[in-house]
Amino acid sequence: MTISSNRRQLLAGSVALAAVGTAAAAPAPTAYKAVFQVTDADPGKWHMTLNNVRNAQAELGAANVVIEIVVYGPGIAMLKADSDVAARITEASHAGIHALACENSMRGFKLTREQMVPQVGYVPSGAAHLIRRQAEGYAYIRP
Repeated sequence: MTISSNRRQLLAGSVALAAVGTAAAAPAPTAYKAVFQVTDADPGKWHMTLNNVRNAQAELGAANVVIEIVVYGPGIAMLKADSDVAARITEASHAGIHALACENSMRGFKLTREQMVPQVGYVPSGAAHLIRRQAEGYAYIRP
C-alpha cells in the first residue's frame, strides 16, 4: 500500500464517519400537532375525546405536542360554562389543550362568549380552521 492509498482509505473512513454522525445528529421531531374535530353534543363522545387528548399528551409528552379541539355545529353547546363537560374542558385547558369554538356556530345557536367556559378560544369558522391546520401539517382526528 502506498501513502496515497492510505490517505484515500483514511478519507473514505472519515467521510463514512461524518455521514453516520450527521444521521445520528439529525433532530427528532420536537413537536407533534393534532387537531380534533367535535360536532356532537353527546357528553359520552366528549368524555371520549377528552380522554383521547389526555392520553395522546401523556404518550407524546405535553412539551412535545400541540393539541386543539375544534368545535362547531351542535357540539358548540358543550363549551358552555354550564355543560356536562365544562370542568373537564377547564382541566384540559390547564394541561395545555386548546378548545376552540366556531363563531359561526355560536351565532347560529345564539350563544355569546359570556356563556362559554372562560378558557375557550375562538375561530371565525371551525371548518376553515380545520382546513388550515391540515395544510399546516396537523394530524386530523375525529373521535
